[in-house]
Amino acid sequence: MKVLFLDRDGILNEDVSYLYKISDLKWVPGIFDALRLAREAGYELIVVTNQSGVARGLFTEEDVQNLHDHMQDELLMEGIPLLDIYYCPHLEGAAMPAYDVVCDCRKPKPGMILQAMEDHPIDSHESFLIGDSPRDVEAAHGAGISGYLYQGGDIVEFVTSCLEAEKNKVGTEDNVKSAKHSGAEAMLLTSMIKQGGHLH
Repeated sequence: MKVLFLDRDGILNEDVSYLYKISDLKWVPGIFDALRLAREAGYELIVVTNQSGVARGLFTEEDVQNLHDHMQDELLMEGIPLLDIYYCPHLEGAAMPAYDVVCDCRKPKPGMILQAMEDHPIDSHESFLIGDSPRDVEAAHGAGISGYLYQGGDIVEFVTSCLEAEKNKVGTEDNVKSAKHSGAEAMLLTSMIKQGGHLH
């Protein structure tokens, strides 16, 4: 199967500081239409998100799960199912000792993506990631998939450009391309699959 991996904050929902309250959730304008385009193109959807607020003691894993359940329910109401959600609660040097670890899952490490590849029959050559931080693209690169950097603008046009680039992409390891649409820059990084990493 081919998968579109999605960062959460700044891609699905507007990025507020350490979101965990359902009442604070605001979807990025146009994201439902953008995700429908990906689904129509045959992509399953998986979310991979760093949630260091858990390690900082700002909220709990239960809070994260409750928010994710709510987001999945709202997406389903829009006819957009998520295949899975992975999150990393860890942070080295964090206030909460249980989460003060050097893990393999916190982006820019690729552990969440690699775990998804173990859990699901994902074709890495046909899959890609969209994120709003260079660490998202680096995680994609580390897992051997394409990564696109969203820097604002029309999310529907941006996803459309990414889907088109994936359809037409050529090249081998470390091939880098870019495309600009309505102020959004898409950075494509491809590499050979690297082994290792797991979700804690």
